[in-house]
Amino acid sequence: MSLETLKPAAKADAIVYAPYFQGTKRNLLPLAIGLYQQGSLEGERHIEGSESIPFVATWYISKLPAELTRCRLQFDGNAELSYEVNMQNSEFVDYLIDVLMNFKRTRIVDFSRSFYRKLLRIDE
Repeated sequence: MSLETLKPAAKADAIVYAPYFQGTKRNLLPLAIGLYQQGSLEGERHIEGSESIPFVATWYISKLPAELTRCRLQFDGNAELSYEVNMQNSEFVDYLIDVLMNFKRTRIVDFSRSFYRKLLRIDE
């Protein structure tokens, strides 16, 4: 599924997350929830000075912002290059908003640097 054809979530689904976001992020919330409700995302991790690496991200879906979700990324179709991270749904939706913002700027589907830092547990 392409981000260009992504449908926004129903207002009732997005409104539950509204207290967690302000400004531009709140404006993108219906689209981000629509993406979240898909349960997966295909993209590519940009590597400076090298070829991008394709990935597939999958996650558990819940309607509650405070519940935990487990996100799994598999790079290059290789099971040995799989990583998982648990986080609160509202935090994950925030990362999905970043994906949408990055896509609007660059036309590349990729998570933010801060998401990868969390995924790889760099700041722990």
